[in-house]
Amino acid sequence: MSIYQFNFKNIDGEEVSFKSLEGKVVLIVNTASHCGLTYHYKGLERLYQDYKDDGFEIIGFPCNQFGKQEPGTADEIKSFCDLNYGVSFQLSEKIEVNGTNAHPVYQYLKSELKGKLNDSIKWNFTKFLVDSNGVPFKRFSSTVEPEDIKPFIDQLIGKK
Repeated sequence: MSIYQFNFKNIDGEEVSFKSLEGKVVLIVNTASHCGLTYHYKGLERLYQDYKDDGFEIIGFPCNQFGKQEPGTADEIKSFCDLNYGVSFQLSEKIEVNGTNAHPVYQYLKSELKGKLNDSIKWNFTKFLVDSNGVPFKRFSSTVEPEDIKPFIDQLIGKK
């Protein structure tokens, strides 16, 4: 199995196949615009700029399941990310990451890379690094700063 069997709708409502990212290292992050960790957008955008030419992608999945910290519409989320953080990496439509309505890619990621106590996502900005074969490689808690993921990205894209 890999993430390539899944699809998602981007923030504009267009269907995107993860298969279109085949051969790329992908960081998947559940995001929120009104969270104490929202500043992670800045670090994520920096990572994206540093590595996008090396076969690296980021997909932000807005989620309102944690403290209702992503209440906006798709247009509001997109505008917030652009105006405040210059986000140029892909964003999905708003999804759920836990529970019976969890997006299928999150069900898969959580089953492959469990958290410390169980497989559920604990908070906004939990990060999943997926290798260039679409296989989940490493899970990072929400408190891990984006720049601290660089050594793992370097390892997967073959950079020193």
